[in-house]
Amino acid sequence: MRHFDVCVIGGGLLGCFAARNLRRWHCSVLLVEAREDVCTGISRANSAIVYPGYDHKPGTVKAEMTVWSNAAFSRLCEELDVPFSRCGSLMLSYGPNADAVLRRKYAHGLENGVPDLRLISGREACQLEPAVAPGVSSALFAPSAGTVNTWELCIAAYENALQNGAESVLSAEVQNIVPLSGGYRLETSAGSYTCSAVINCAGICAHSIQALAFPCPVTVVPNAGDYLVLDPNASGVPSHIIQAEPEDAGKGLTAVPTVEGSLLLGPSERDNTTDYATAAEGLDFVRRYASRVFPQLSIGDTIRSFAALRPNPQRPDGSSIRSFVIEQPAPNFWSLIGVKTPGMTCADALGAHVAAQAASFLQAEANAAFSPRRAGITRAKLLSPAQRRRLVEQDPDYGEVLCRCEDITRAEVLEAVRRGAVTLDGLKHRLGTGMGACQGARCRQKLTALLARELDLTEEQVTCSGGDSAVYGGFHGTL
Repeated sequence: MRHFDVCVIGGGLLGCFAARNLRRWHCSVLLVEAREDVCTGISRANSAIVYPGYDHKPGTVKAEMTVWSNAAFSRLCEELDVPFSRCGSLMLSYGPNADAVLRRKYAHGLENGVPDLRLISGREACQLEPAVAPGVSSALFAPSAGTVNTWELCIAAYENALQNGAESVLSAEVQNIVPLSGGYRLETSAGSYTCSAVINCAGICAHSIQALAFPCPVTVVPNAGDYLVLDPNASGVPSHIIQAEPEDAGKGLTAVPTVEGSLLLGPSERDNTTDYATAAEGLDFVRRYASRVFPQLSIGDTIRSFAALRPNPQRPDGSSIRSFVIEQPAPNFWSLIGVKTPGMTCADALGAHVAAQAASFLQAEANAAFSPRRAGITRAKLLSPAQRRRLVEQDPDYGEVLCRCEDITRAEVLEAVRRGAVTLDGLKHRLGTGMGACQGARCRQKLTALLARELDLTEEQVTCSGGDSAVYGGFHGTL
């Protein structure tokens, strides 16, 4: 039975960044993930916004960490070779109630130190963003807000952790945690491991994982949100992140121009569900609200819909917890429970925080050999024609395009498999295959055949997203 200094449970954003930051010290690290790949849980689907930090109460850890993380995000994405767009955000008001909300957020943002934050008139907002409906009474403009591809960010952190010496075990569901003298034994579906410390980043299951070893005073109650994705060629698309604050109680709308060029609209809000399936009423809400805020937007250019899950931590009395929850039931056990918005923005900072605590417990020395840099897969579509010709001369597989909508070549797909993709979703998360207008109709068979050949499977054994989602047993792919 192998022993590690730290076992990190969960291969989402928090787990991958915790593992990456742990390798800044001399300690052995094992990342344990229940699914066949990383970034398959709640990290795979969200609004992808790097928040500026005006939404949180001044003086709180969440407020300070959000503003710090936002400022550091350009550097982080440069280190990990992940595209990042600091496109700025506009929160719109169409009435006096929403105006009051914006004034409060503006005051919080100033106190939190959000850079260049401005409360502007409706006229100025419409000049900045002509796509929005007239009648804006005021707007909160945050130039520091941005957007990133969540999949690429999570996978990049994972790859960088492995490059720096962390190890991982996939398809390893944690079934029991046994306290030992000086540590723990993790019993998983893929075998058992001992460790001196545990960092629990199991997302929606984090409270259940802690309960295997210690009582947990926090319960995660998930809710769902529905989203629409519009074709990059859709008309009436905004250039900023747009958030419409509702005039009455209820959910507003968020529109995000993604780094890939499509437009993300949503979310709706549905309570008490663990199902990633979309709901008709949720999608209808998004369509109606989007049409009101963006009258020229071609909603008919929708190319896909999906649902996301958000963890909501609650106390035993059922009251919600708004702050980040880091339980520490023992000196060598940390649980990040119910970390929701802005969890993606703060994933690196949260990972660094718990990693530093674990390193202190272990009395580990700093690892001078740690490298924060990771190189992404060379993307042919981003090269000039001359550069692309030279690349094809070096590797002819760059001359065969498998996904025509997104211009993704055979060489890129082979590299994604080498880096860990074992499903169609694994390819999509690393490359964007199947994300174009045809949604995989033209490339699915070629990708399935390649995966089968490279993984020594039959085509009938290849899955969309693991489990029973066989490609040729009915298409069950997820975002």
